[in-house]
Amino acid sequence: MRAIWKGAVTFGLVNVPVKLYSATEDHDVPLHQVHDADGGRIRYKRVCEVDGEVVPYEHIDRAYDDGERTVVLTKKDLAELPAERDREISVVEFVPSEQIDPIMFDRTYYLEPDSKSTKAYVLLRRTLEETDRTAVVKFALRQRTRLAALRVREEVLVLQTLLWADEIREAAFPSLDEPAKVTDKELAMSSQLVSSFEADFTPEDYEDEYQVQLRKLVDAKLEAGEAIDTAATFGEAAEEAGEGAEVVDLMEALKRSVAESKKSRAEPKKSRRKTG
Repeated sequence: MRAIWKGAVTFGLVNVPVKLYSATEDHDVPLHQVHDADGGRIRYKRVCEVDGEVVPYEHIDRAYDDGERTVVLTKKDLAELPAERDREISVVEFVPSEQIDPIMFDRTYYLEPDSKSTKAYVLLRRTLEETDRTAVVKFALRQRTRLAALRVREEVLVLQTLLWADEIREAAFPSLDEPAKVTDKELAMSSQLVSSFEADFTPEDYEDEYQVQLRKLVDAKLEAGEAIDTAATFGEAAEEAGEGAEVVDLMEALKRSVAESKKSRAEPKKSRRKTG
């Protein structure tokens, strides 16, 4: 992995030098756009509307337009913003971990010690573990001030950027103003259905079925060209997704679901969750 940022976590007078790494990566099959008539690749060009010339990326600046005036912000202007020059991840407060709503989580990064001595890093890590707290921090990255949660994962400090409060939409749905009446029997049967699905979460048991099938399609087309037999590649079409939709009685649907779940749980775990 390549570090994308260097700085230090600071809390009080304690300074923890760190390197920042992206903790996730895209596993999607790489695709690009083509013209459906001849397969020609679609290219996008940055063209100046004044002289009609294609502009190299290094000659592109940013600008703000208020409708009457335009102000250009050069790379030098942006680089000299105080927040952009700041190389600190400043701890604002330590909060109970359960107080951070998962809806706020954005991107995840690993922090690696950037010092010959890892004592300060280990001290911060152990403090978070033993107090069962999450550090709320602020720092600047890629021309944005970030709010983030600093926590521990497998003995490594992890930074998860958070959305700002005004970026979370309010869930206002008139259809929920008058809750539907749920009977005790329906709730009991629903709880039984939940029990039938109970398990320990193991991320490795799951895979992105769409990407698996897309890769299979790409490989088949590389092998057979346009003469690909989709039915032979993927097998007969699965049952229509809407099959069984005639069950409109909620209690009956719950009973059938419990029965189907029990049947499914009898199958090997990986065959239930993975395909391909």
